[in-house]
Amino acid sequence: MKYTAILSALAMGSSAAFAPVTSSSKKSSTSSLAFSAEDMPGVLSPTGFFDPLGFSKKADEAIMKRYREAEITHGRVAMLASIGFLTGEYVEGSTFLFDSQIRGPAITHLSQIPTDYLYFVVILVSLIGGAEFYRATNFWVSPDDSNVSRPGELNADYQPGNLNFDPFSLKPEDPDEFFEMQTRELQNGRVAMLAAAGFIAQELTNGKGILENLGY
Repeated sequence: MKYTAILSALAMGSSAAFAPVTSSSKKSSTSSLAFSAEDMPGVLSPTGFFDPLGFSKKADEAIMKRYREAEITHGRVAMLASIGFLTGEYVEGSTFLFDSQIRGPAITHLSQIPTDYLYFVVILVSLIGGAEFYRATNFWVSPDDSNVSRPGELNADYQPGNLNFDPFSLKPEDPDEFFEMQTRELQNGRVAMLAAAGFIAQELTNGKGILENLGY
């Protein structure tokens, strides 16, 4: 029962992860004021705009878009990873995958793939590489056109996280509702990054799976 509740909560976060995310905001949609990082989605009370190391003070709009793109991407991967940790450990030894040979902590699962199934690793790496190639060629400034002093810039018309992928039509039409969805995705991603890091640290510490540590 506890496992189902945990998985359901993480699944809700991962669903929001696929909705396009932009740097538009309630303030910027109704005002022509200059760009301000504090107007971007993801600012919540009680902390408000949380930047204790002052990254935003030295960043213009282009750099802040890069920061936000990195945060969204890592958050989405972490949400999927968190679900993968729990799901993989829950079904270990009871599925048709890999002849049910994979067991133990999730951090060891890839290394346990039988040699007869190494094509799975090739497929996995190809999918990841294909996704990154799509992002790099469609949303990032070409190396031939980029400024050597500002590498890795995003296209001017690209909004961080908007990969034109919304198969479930989750994106609201109302700007205020969309702004709130953006913030929810960012918050879910932030929690998931902490969760995934905690999962990895815990399994490295005692060599036991997360569910085993929880008593399942």
